Amino acid sequence: MRFAGFETLGPLVHLLVPLVIHWIAEEMTVSVLVDVTTSALCPGKSTCSQAIYLSGLQQTVVGVFKMFVLPLLGQLADEYGRKPILLLTISTSIVPFALLAWSKSKVFVYVYYVARTISYIISQGSIFCISVAYAADVVEVSKRATAFGCITGLFSASHVLGNILARFLPEDYIFEVSVCLLIISTVYLKLFLIETVNSSSRLEQHVPLMLMVQNVFNERWNSMKDTVTVVSHRGTLKHITIVSFFYELGMSGISSVLLYYLKSAFGFSKNQFAEILMMVGIGSIFSQILVLPVINVLMGEKWVLCLALVSSVCYGLLYGLAWAPWVPYLGASFGVVYVLVKPSTYAIVSQAASSNDQGKVQGFVAGVQSTASLLSPLVMSPLTSLFLSSKAPFNCKGFSLVCASVSMVISLSLSLSLSLSLCE
Repeated sequence: MRFAGFETLGPLVHLLVPLVIHWIAEEMTVSVLVDVTTSALCPGKSTCSQAIYLSGLQQTVVGVFKMFVLPLLGQLADEYGRKPILLLTISTSIVPFALLAWSKSKVFVYVYYVARTISYIISQGSIFCISVAYAADVVEVSKRATAFGCITGLFSASHVLGNILARFLPEDYIFEVSVCLLIISTVYLKLFLIETVNSSSRLEQHVPLMLMVQNVFNERWNSMKDTVTVVSHRGTLKHITIVSFFYELGMSGISSVLLYYLKSAFGFSKNQFAEILMMVGIGSIFSQILVLPVINVLMGEKWVLCLALVSSVCYGLLYGLAWAPWVPYLGASFGVVYVLVKPSTYAIVSQAASSNDQGKVQGFVAGVQSTASLLSPLVMSPLTSLFLSSKAPFNCKGFSLVCASVSMVISLSLSLSLSLSLCE
């Protein structure tokens, strides 16, 4: 008997192959970036407040712009097609990693932060929401939760492969290999992905430049107002948007400081980071591709979401209250379940939105999530830096992570009253 999840992936092969290559290329750099930035900015030190603040500043700037860019890209994907927007988003990571492949000096690290910030503004979150919209174009409603679970499962598989490469490749070659893979993924997508949307026909000839720019902004503004109206008038979409906001507020806060916290509190390095990320990734593949299709039928999207949110709270608390080097490994094990937040959210949003609004609504929800991700570093960066320093008011190096977990508790409580609806 063939597994239904893999049958569902058939129409998505030429989307998933370049995405997997792209995700591998990005993930293989994660565990080494902490060591590279800390060594460049704070030579000889295990704790680097400058790197923590730069990371927080980057996330805040990205969040500010993503509030506008994500919905805009979602609208453009609905009007002009998924393929050109995907090509734009997955190609933006090439330049930042090429900089670090060239040099890991202090100056190049600063330039990397600038280039990576621009890359994140365009690609972070948008790749997923446009991919989900593409999947919604070719997969029937009843199978979308399974398809989204498989997509996020392959995302986890890519993380595993990326961390295996990071674990065994010499640090000097990681960025070079990453750049090569990023170029391959972009070329593959350009050559093989089939467009699912008929591009809007525009007649802009003989129109003055300023008038053309004004028309573009007016169209974007009207489209955004329409999207807000769609979301605000559908209870399910409004409710899941609020749930997503509080979840992302907590989880993005943890993600922004976690590796720096582990390096300072327990002396973790590239190898330990890669081991934790691989452990989570392997479990996530199993949970998203094999378990999610089964429990989704038994429990439904709402209760899968609630279960995943409970796990995310445990994840944050165990990291924040870790008293020994083995506790972060235990906390990471809850990542196997909390990763189900994303596919269940995608499925709920997709079911509540019409086929013509998939890109707009997914982009709007992603934009709200980006608002949360810009707010969290404003608190997490200084709070983490304070409790990792000798000036901490009490001994709890992971106190900021405990605070972030409170936001996910709020998200969990809101999800319990979520009422699902299907858009005809």
